[in-house]
Amino acid sequence: MNLHEYQAKQLLAKYGIGIPAGHAALTVEEAVEGAKQLPGPLYVVKAQIHAGGRGKGKFKELGPDASGGVRLAKSIEAVETNAREMLGNTLVTVQTGDEGKQVNRLYVTDGVDIASEYYLSMVVDRASGQVGMIVSTEGGMDIEEVAHSTPEKITTITIDPAQGFMPHHGRAVAFALNLKGDLNKQAQKLAKQLYTAFVDLDCEMLEINPLVETEDGNLLVLDTKMSIDGNALYRHKDVEAMRDETEEDPAEVEASEYDLAYIKLDGNIGCMVNGAGLAMATMDIIKLNGAFPANFLDVGGGATTEKVTAAFKIILKDPAVEGILVNIFGGIMKCDVIANGIVQAAKDVNLSVPLVVRLEGTNVDAGKEILNNSGLPIVSADDLGDAARKIVAEVKQAA
Repeated sequence: MNLHEYQAKQLLAKYGIGIPAGHAALTVEEAVEGAKQLPGPLYVVKAQIHAGGRGKGKFKELGPDASGGVRLAKSIEAVETNAREMLGNTLVTVQTGDEGKQVNRLYVTDGVDIASEYYLSMVVDRASGQVGMIVSTEGGMDIEEVAHSTPEKITTITIDPAQGFMPHHGRAVAFALNLKGDLNKQAQKLAKQLYTAFVDLDCEMLEINPLVETEDGNLLVLDTKMSIDGNALYRHKDVEAMRDETEEDPAEVEASEYDLAYIKLDGNIGCMVNGAGLAMATMDIIKLNGAFPANFLDVGGGATTEKVTAAFKIILKDPAVEGILVNIFGGIMKCDVIANGIVQAAKDVNLSVPLVVRLEGTNVDAGKEILNNSGLPIVSADDLGDAARKIVAEVKQAA
């Protein structure tokens, strides 16, 4: 689950991490009132969307010469003007794609006199099974270019979660940022605080960009992105309550209500599979046969007819879907349950696209009989390769 910047900062502040004062706003009036509570005279008005690159982004409605989603304001009046321009309009960044995201929330913060900018982030390093703390002296909006052109300016420090954060990790961070004296001590303390927050909150990713040194010699978190492991949200009801469903794909939100793993993709072949590995293999073989998957959808091992029906309907809500491939290996999942769900969903939505089904495993004969007796134009497949070839051919024929 992704969090907005202001939400992530609220959580980090509980760990004693230095953050500029700020107020979230859903309306222009709230943005102005929030600014009035800040010292001023410099304010920052930030669009709150689940995407990076806001500073260099552009609003569709305001033209190419308009300022981006992070703006400096030198008066309360300027805060109001910027809030009116940003709220309700569509911000396009390098991470949103051309469709952009509508700005429904703002974050008005106190301005900071910046001496230097740094980068610090943490991710789960799958290769080592440890937490990777990534730091660079080249913080700011162009960190992606730094990673591409001068990777030697980025240092990765791995931390074994069984051992936890140790003093030498903090010294390594401070050394990588080339900080001396009191700033060196601040960096060591901050690195430990961030690691503690990362582990406590079950983060998948925590990015501080930029981490800034102020003119008066303090380290402050100026911007942050945070993503929480969805499987751990049951431990964090307060964090779960922060979920902003308006920032998520409606189909993915609906899928989560049925405990389905669904991710929309850019292709035209809808997929319904049980098991993440089998789902990945299914998407690969669709592409190998000259088409592209429209989604990743794993119904899991214990799906009911209701769950399968919901999955089928979610796939068909995507207007890009021109055909559906169902690939089920029945272990815990029973093929007859899948078949009943497919038939029910196809009848409910008046199926109008080709459907190829490959079933194998527990109760496979019963499942195939249900499909054959359904009266629906369902194409059966013997194996995964056969299924992929058939759905691609059916879609081409229907085009």
